[in-house]
Amino acid sequence: MAEVKLVLSDKSGKSYQTTADISSFANKKIKDKLKDIPNFSGYEFQITGGSDTSGFPMRWDVEGIGRKRLLLTSGPGVHIKRNGMKKRKAVRGNTVSSDIAQINLKVLAEGKKSLKEMFGKEEAPKEDTKAEEKPKEAEKKEEPKKE
Repeated sequence: MAEVKLVLSDKSGKSYQTTADISSFANKKIKDKLKDIPNFSGYEFQITGGSDTSGFPMRWDVEGIGRKRLLLTSGPGVHIKRNGMKKRKAVRGNTVSSDIAQINLKVLAEGKKSLKEMFGKEEAPKEDTKAEEKPKEAEKKEEPKKE
């Protein structure tokens, strides 16, 4: 079976990456809500986007699973710097298929364990290394020079 990368974004703005079998996401569309994802019991997710194996982004307003070249002014995959300018860009449809390499998911409801606990990414407190270096430099300056 094919695997797909999942990017899970929680309500605090943190994101976590994992892989899953693509068969549980087959024929789902952007903005669909999912409850039955393996290893995430009690969680509810919403598909917010993704990209295919070639890196083309999925767009919610393009129906189907194919890649299309559209004349676009804004949105995923479009970076325009001038007002009124349009660009023809290739984008992927809004339906998940076997060509999708990454799916972006947003957490709507959390389960018993938080994503931080599940992925083991507890942040360690940062030590202030600059404060330790300053006294050493001051000691060097205070020593008298030997002639």
